[in-house]
Amino acid sequence: MIYRAMKFSIGGPLKLAFRPWVEGIEHIPEDGPAILASNHLSFSDSFFLPAVLSRKVTFIAKAEYFTSPGVKGRLTAAFFKGVGQLPVDRSGARGAGEAAVKSGIAVLRSGELFGIYPEGTRSPDGRLYRGKPGGLARVALASGAPVIPVAMIDTEKIQPPGTVMPKLMRPGIRIGRPLDFSRYQGMESDRFILRSLTDEVMYEIMKLSGQEYVDIYATAAKRRIAEEAKGAKASKPLRPEKTEQPGKTGQPG
Repeated sequence: MIYRAMKFSIGGPLKLAFRPWVEGIEHIPEDGPAILASNHLSFSDSFFLPAVLSRKVTFIAKAEYFTSPGVKGRLTAAFFKGVGQLPVDRSGARGAGEAAVKSGIAVLRSGELFGIYPEGTRSPDGRLYRGKPGGLARVALASGAPVIPVAMIDTEKIQPPGTVMPKLMRPGIRIGRPLDFSRYQGMESDRFILRSLTDEVMYEIMKLSGQEYVDIYATAAKRRIAEEAKGAKASKPLRPEKTEQPGKTGQPG
């Protein structure tokens, strides 16, 4: 009930204001579990995708969104719960991964749609980065649910970092054919299988999105970008102090 109310109050205005275009909506099953594996360009991805679907889709979100103090914190928590987000504690990398897997399996066992970003974080530059095998592949193999590749298009251009007001433009969503990984059932402990499954999904996302693919993790790319920015700032020459020129001090020359 809460989800429908939030979908109406948020999804409706989003569709009206931005008019997102959609291709491949017929690949979303009318019922039953499925995993929506998407690229991740913007904070708004988790809102645009549910807005264009008739079914509820549940994503995971960091626990801080649900535990912040004060009125603002309570409103934020209510908002994320209302739009179908599940809290996951990311304080430990392994703990976060286990929590994401358990949450995904629980959602799928209830016959619902589970949304996941295989890159693990937003792309720092609009390119597609290597998928992390721990979450997507393990959830897919443990649940037996089909994996549907999804490409978000131009969502990062709506509100680039540092901007306050979003730009009114039409983002896009391309939905691919469901991928069946039943041939790998019972092999979730094989890291080569996990890698192979993840790479197959990322290849389909790349074809749908048209993004340049980078074979490193987005988290590593973000660290490198931050280090380069820090190094550039440190190497920037200091402006010399302004000194008075001879004969221009107000005293006789």
